[in-house]
Amino acid sequence: MEEHNNIVELIDEEGNTLSFEYLMTIDYMGNEYVALTPVEAYDDQGLDGDEVVFLRVEQDDNDNDIYVSIGDEEELDEIYHVFSEIIEQNE
Repeated sequence: MEEHNNIVELIDEEGNTLSFEYLMTIDYMGNEYVALTPVEAYDDQGLDGDEVVFLRVEQDDNDNDIYVSIGDEEELDEIYHVFSEIIEQNE
């Protein structure tokens, strides 16, 4: 993972580099999550560029941060709700 300004580059399972804009970090229920939005559409990934992607922050064996997809729909809904509340408070 590389970070430049607010751009985060992630590598997908096929080795493709995807660029996202970092929006915020959310601490919730003892876990840390990042909210990202794609800087362009990635049709092959199902990302049209207008949505927000939430990933859980975990550590690898070397204690480096890694971003992990959230497979649990309930967990994802909860993070989206927290994100929405933060956005509403800031508007």
